[in-house]
Amino acid sequence: MNFSFPSEYLKPPFVLPQMEKASELVFIPSAGMGHLVSAVEMATLLVARHDRLFITVFIMKLPFDSKGTESYIASLEASPVSPRVNFITLPKVPAIDNHISPNSFRNQFIESHKPHVKNAVAKLTESESDSRPRLAGFVIDMFCTTMIDVADEFGVPTYMFFTSPAGFLGLLFNLQRIRDVYNKEVSEFKDSDAELALPTFVNSVPANVLPSVLLDKDGAKAILGYAKRFRETKGILVNTFMELESHALDSLSDGETPPLYPVGPILNLKSDDSQSDSKQAQQKSDVLEWLDDQPPSSVVFLCFGSMGSFGEDQVREIAWGLERSGLRFLWSLRQAPPKETVASPSDYSDPKAVLPEGFLDRAVGIGKVIGWAPQVAILAHRAIGGFVSHCGWNSTLESLWFGVPVATWPMYAEQQLNAFELVRELGLAVEIKMEYRRDFYGESPKVVKAEEIERGIREVMVQDSDLRKRVKEMSEKGKKALMDGGSSHSSLGHFLHQIFL
Repeated sequence: MNFSFPSEYLKPPFVLPQMEKASELVFIPSAGMGHLVSAVEMATLLVARHDRLFITVFIMKLPFDSKGTESYIASLEASPVSPRVNFITLPKVPAIDNHISPNSFRNQFIESHKPHVKNAVAKLTESESDSRPRLAGFVIDMFCTTMIDVADEFGVPTYMFFTSPAGFLGLLFNLQRIRDVYNKEVSEFKDSDAELALPTFVNSVPANVLPSVLLDKDGAKAILGYAKRFRETKGILVNTFMELESHALDSLSDGETPPLYPVGPILNLKSDDSQSDSKQAQQKSDVLEWLDDQPPSSVVFLCFGSMGSFGEDQVREIAWGLERSGLRFLWSLRQAPPKETVASPSDYSDPKAVLPEGFLDRAVGIGKVIGWAPQVAILAHRAIGGFVSHCGWNSTLESLWFGVPVATWPMYAEQQLNAFELVRELGLAVEIKMEYRRDFYGESPKVVKAEEIERGIREVMVQDSDLRKRVKEMSEKGKKALMDGGSSHSSLGHFLHQIFL
């Protein structure tokens, strides 16, 4: 599917100050598809709004990047999104043991890129001339706060692009302050039925929807350490919009946090094309042909993100739940990586091996099981009526953009909190299992039963429901936020004003 943002979004809401010298920002996103795609879209929008802005994006490549990520990076290097957006793939770093905890792996991986970032920035700035843009600052990912030190060495400010919701940002600030001021460790809430009253949320937050990393003592120390450094930035761009998260954003306008710029929804609605190879292009064609034969809003789509996979017991329960519902379905089923290995899931060579006997035969005509999924194209299709999702923030914004209601099945990262916000705070989703979680090896101590899956699927697929109407209304608000005079359009303009002061 081809899409470009409305021309109104690219038109400044006011006259931006023009400087004698152009300015350049260095973007440093975390490795991984979700972070990289959002950062590239953010960079593209910024340069489209000001013709004297240049951006260089540094790319860190994981040793186990999926084919989709590799294809996407290759497409960026072969055909830049703008002549004023440059991409530099940083050199490989020494091998890191991928059997250590994901938190330790991420910290070591990013820290080891610090010298390469310093060298790359030095090369960008070494040829000072009147025609060379001045370095105006770094724009970092939430996990790259160590790069603030590098920005300080070059004497430039650091901004952050937060690719998760404002609700999660507020949670981190809230818990970081509770830890530092009141000496209360959030990891103490593990396996607790406590509920937390936090300024960022209208409702009390159950401890069982806190991100797993915060319920681990070492993980909480790391992530709240990041949050403390967020306060050193000069401003935070957030991939959300005021109409969606007004309470969370208002709660963060307290003068104790850096200025926030809600600039979303930032989406790559061409991602299926840039991230796929020839085999996946054929898979996409086959899927869309199948959907073309289905009635409008009749198919429930199940997809759990780039790291989403289940054990065999859970796969069978999903199959039974789908069969019991009697609804049409499209299911992206991925195989978990080997145990105790940090790696991306892959497609099954033969999904029959993990599905109930005869399931695929009985599903002919009403259901389709696939591997990799062209998610954007599927959500945009008229046949899709509901989305069983892991609640990653990019997927959440995509579903809202296309007006598709979500049944929440979070897995890792901040997804449990996202599910809570969607269901309880915003009334924009239904619940399958809000507190479900699994580790980065695809293991979970719980199996969601077929009855719960069937109930959630039936609920999200109700036609003419109040939920569906609210999702459609929020979809329109998100699109208007990006247009001239919209909240996100104006917020992006204010950020650019800050850069060119």
